[in-house]
Amino acid sequence: MIDQDSASPSPTPDAHPQRSELAPYDAVILVSFGGPEAPEDVLPFLENVTRGRGIPRERLAEVGKHYLLFGGRSPINDQCRTLLGALAEEFSRRGLRIPLYWGNRNSEPFLADEMRRIEADGHHRVLAVMTSAYPSYSSCRQYRENLYDAAAGTTLDVDRLRHYAHHPGFVSASVDATIAALDELEDGGADARLVFVTHSIPTTMAVASGPPPKSDEGGYVDWHRAVAAEVTRQVSERRGVPYDHDLVYCSRSGPPTQPWLEPDVNDHLAELTASGVRAVVAVPIGFVSDHMEVIYDLDTEAAATAAELGLRFVRAATAGVHPDFVSALVDLMVERAGVARQEPVEAPVIRGGTVGRYRCLPGCCVNPRDPDRPSLCQEVA
Repeated sequence: MIDQDSASPSPTPDAHPQRSELAPYDAVILVSFGGPEAPEDVLPFLENVTRGRGIPRERLAEVGKHYLLFGGRSPINDQCRTLLGALAEEFSRRGLRIPLYWGNRNSEPFLADEMRRIEADGHHRVLAVMTSAYPSYSSCRQYRENLYDAAAGTTLDVDRLRHYAHHPGFVSASVDATIAALDELEDGGADARLVFVTHSIPTTMAVASGPPPKSDEGGYVDWHRAVAAEVTRQVSERRGVPYDHDLVYCSRSGPPTQPWLEPDVNDHLAELTASGVRAVVAVPIGFVSDHMEVIYDLDTEAAATAAELGLRFVRAATAGVHPDFVSALVDLMVERAGVARQEPVEAPVIRGGTVGRYRCLPGCCVNPRDPDRPSLCQEVA
């Protein structure tokens, strides 16, 4: 929990806050993926991530080398600490006195430990803020399954924010980041192509993502396409340049026989170069902050590919703690609290966007290995 002795100081909220814009919730928890913080943590972390999937230890050791290139420390936990501090400051600015916790799915501080701590601190209604903005099994339902496991045996009542990639504040952060990246290129990047990047997932998982209405590609792809289109529209409008854009993928990890979303960012850079493109801004819209997939797959691998191709390459920043994004998260908390109170709420979205669900449908983003595994924040069938 954020307090005066934490890495991100802020005033300690009252244990039992007065009724506020966040009532009926009496605690908020940031739920993240987690990551190793030292070389000896790398393999245990990867074993947690892949448990039950039968991935050989040798393959995990290969993936672990990516972390060892950065001292065996993922940036994600430090970024969560920074986001916690920014949220605490926004709470203070708005006069919201409510305790803010943080729990990871795959590394300390573990989600189950934090749920027990929340209960021991005397709280009951918890609002979960996931560091994942899109609908899919791996970016939504798996989080909800982990919330179910973590809350088991407690009396906690847990809700979560709606999917928020289509919130204007999330998109605004990417627009500013894209413009800043274009400014790093010669002539302000007037000849650059915008390449939007997200994590690849199996095509079967993508098709099952999100509730109807959706395209044959599924909600995961639809949501990313809408964000990419809106960022491109706003950037083109602000710069007076009609930019072209693409959606590509990174971090494929499945067997070669299993179809995953394509094209891979490195293959696409080669295709763009062959077609005459000379400058690219990579915009990691699939990631809330600079995860390992960003600093390795983009800043290391994709940047090296671009250098070999003679392609000018700049990577735009993730949303991180951009003020519009932090403010949007708190707006989304206030919105969710209004829904819990059964009050009419405004749910802003980008042009062409979708209002994410507050509770998911039972068959949405199905678990590919265990369709019947229970999860929280779901409509009753």
